[in-house]
Amino acid sequence: MPKEHLEARRRQILDAARQCFIRNGFHATSMQDILAEADLSAGAVYRYFKSKDDIIAATASEALAELAAAFEADESAAPPGLDDIVDVVLQVDRPPLSGSRESAQFLVQVWAEALRSPLLRTKLQTVMEEARRVVGGLVARHQRHGLLSGDVPAEQVAEVLMALVDGFLVSRAVYGHDGPADSAAFRNGLRALMSTPDRAGG
Repeated sequence: MPKEHLEARRRQILDAARQCFIRNGFHATSMQDILAEADLSAGAVYRYFKSKDDIIAATASEALAELAAAFEADESAAPPGLDDIVDVVLQVDRPPLSGSRESAQFLVQVWAEALRSPLLRTKLQTVMEEARRVVGGLVARHQRHGLLSGDVPAEQVAEVLMALVDGFLVSRAVYGHDGPADSAAFRNGLRALMSTPDRAGG
């Protein structure tokens, strides 16, 4: 069977599984649910994955790969402006950090699954360390230019920014677009916090 066909079939299974996981959660989803969503036989699915846990691991690993790609630093590009740091952190046009409630729901499930799976937890820690490195580097550049206070280490500022985004994603997963987790409002509020004038100088 051609490699392209094998990859397309694997993609079909993972896309179907992701939809089931978003709708029902990892552990409330059965293999029958995935088979029905993918419109495939058990034999066709088990050719690619030995169990539902294998499918969970594969979909979660893909989500973490997407998350890592969202924070890849382009060292050759001009650094973003102060306000644009917010968009670098939030990556509003790119899953899984996009405004999609489904992306947020799936990523929150991956975080929860990492509590159960040491392997997934290690992968998640690696991704988040890279994210903090990228954001911390941007914060440090703005501190050197006097655009942010240098009183606090850049990595600590980056940690807070990442925590705020984590909170935003949880809110988006729970409430969706109609709730308090509005992307534009979040960015505006975060910009306001980051650009507060120095009280000592004002």
